[in-house]
Amino acid sequence: MRRLAAALLLAPTLLLTGCGSSAKTATAADTAAPCPSGSAAQSPLPVPPVTNTDSQLPTVSGEFGKSASITVPKGDPTGNFVVKQISEGNGPVVTNNDVVGFNIVGQTWTGKTFQDSYKDGGGAAVDNLKTTPMLPMFSKAVVGQKVGSRVEVVAPPAAGFGNAGYPQLQVTCHDTLVMVFDVTAATPVDGSASGTPQTPTADVPKVQMNDKAAASFSISASQRDPKTLGATVLIKGSGPVVQPGQNLIAQYTGAVLANGKVFDSSWNHGGATNFVIGKGQVIPGWDKGLVGQTVGSRVLLTIPAADAYGAQPPQGSGIPANAPLVFVVDILGAA
Repeated sequence: MRRLAAALLLAPTLLLTGCGSSAKTATAADTAAPCPSGSAAQSPLPVPPVTNTDSQLPTVSGEFGKSASITVPKGDPTGNFVVKQISEGNGPVVTNNDVVGFNIVGQTWTGKTFQDSYKDGGGAAVDNLKTTPMLPMFSKAVVGQKVGSRVEVVAPPAAGFGNAGYPQLQVTCHDTLVMVFDVTAATPVDGSASGTPQTPTADVPKVQMNDKAAASFSISASQRDPKTLGATVLIKGSGPVVQPGQNLIAQYTGAVLANGKVFDSSWNHGGATNFVIGKGQVIPGWDKGLVGQTVGSRVLLTIPAADAYGAQPPQGSGIPANAPLVFVVDILGAA
């Protein structure tokens, strides 16, 4: 369910190794040469050490929260791996145990833009950095930065897509990449909602939140077959309002309303996860019930079958056909 920016940073295993053609300056002959294939394309090469400056450093204009303009100097890249903080945020420091939200503007050294999440309609998020192998051009850019920071990255092939390139984006194995990251959110993988507790009405299921484990539900007979979608705020967060197209970071537990049986929970597969909201990439009950909520909130969703999986639930999920569902969702971040 990730957007393109996260997909390119969470590229196939071949790309996660950090392999590259070399850290040398690319020449016209290099650029014209075909990219390696087979075992040569999978042979990892050392990633250059990170520096925060370079004699050939692109300039970046624009401010955090808006698309950036990147101007590359004349001449070839030096082959250095540069991570430079442009502006510092005032949020928490990103750690290896976080799920991270971000916006990205990226182009090749030759000026070809391959990603602008601001123009694409929303940011991206990446699951737990500790357990998810990341390309160096991403992990070195965000770990240690504060949320709210803007960071410039110049990534030679060995720190980026390496020998494989990224054909979908027309990025070759010889391209040095220049990127601007706006770090918009970071939450520990075991994070939960934080805000002001609300008193729910008596006509909604009761939720028992368990410590770092799936929640459980108490459901009365009258609550098992809702005719309309219900979105009850159990904790009101003080963060920004969730917008369509954003990538949410969340904890959740879902159960069948008819019997309260839990069929899925983020806690059962590592903790907080991310998904695009308001764009038809999750069930309609989530798109309708979570857009407009605030970051930090805990929301109880009671979902009629038509806004859940209807007659075709996921195979092996344990969800019966045409089953109404209940979810409790902690909204931890939005990118």
